[in-house]
Amino acid sequence: MKQTITQVDAFTHQLFHGNPAAVCVLQNPQDELWMQQVAAEMNLSETAFLIKQNDGFNLRWFTPTVEVPLCGHATLASAHVLWSEGHLETHEIAKFYTKSGLLIAKRKNDWIELDFPVNNSQMIEPPAALKEILGVNYQSVYRNSLGYLVELESAKLVSEIQPNFQKMTTLDIANVIVTSIGDKEYDFVSRFFAPGLGINEDPVTGAAHCCLAPFWRERLKKDNFLAYQASSRGGVVKVSYAGEDRVFLAGQAITVMRGELQ
Repeated sequence: MKQTITQVDAFTHQLFHGNPAAVCVLQNPQDELWMQQVAAEMNLSETAFLIKQNDGFNLRWFTPTVEVPLCGHATLASAHVLWSEGHLETHEIAKFYTKSGLLIAKRKNDWIELDFPVNNSQMIEPPAALKEILGVNYQSVYRNSLGYLVELESAKLVSEIQPNFQKMTTLDIANVIVTSIGDKEYDFVSRFFAPGLGINEDPVTGAAHCCLAPFWRERLKKDNFLAYQASSRGGVVKVSYAGEDRVFLAGQAITVMRGELQ
């Protein structure tokens, strides 16, 4: 039997914006090698694989080169597919069993809200090569389990930065979030560079906002934010700090195409 796969743009309501993810609701269990090969074939930042499990779905995420323990936009895309393709009724909560624990998604009008774990950062002495890699001055450098978090002085600088990705791969964790306070309607802006995960730049990153939520909460002394990830595709994330260890991330999603794997 042929296996359906759906491509979704996440953290946007417009086609060809936000972050594209492929979602495969499996009819039968598949081995890890097959899933990695499908992800490489799709060549998107993430491909999500789901299979029904009791009251929810087992969920795994793969970049074109590796499996990752957490992915926000592919979880958002997965929830969108479950509701839009009839795997769940629109009023039902989506429960995902993952390597990062139980994740919950809820529909809130035309937005999808994800309940994710907070990822705290610690200030560090920056690696000697970081300034040359980024090509800009920075205000502070932190580190978390995802990689480095670098604060820049302006949203303009975040938008314009052009890192040296080849040199970035020499870092012990070759993933860097750059961020600054926002301008106009956004509380903060960011970009996420992840050559260590096989992606030079991820267009809109839920996992990065798990790091950015506590970072900006400490600076702005508030719990609710409207954030913008300033990649070429761009995407909007509503961020709500839910306590010491949880954060709500909300975004929109739209189906781009459906296909069948042979």
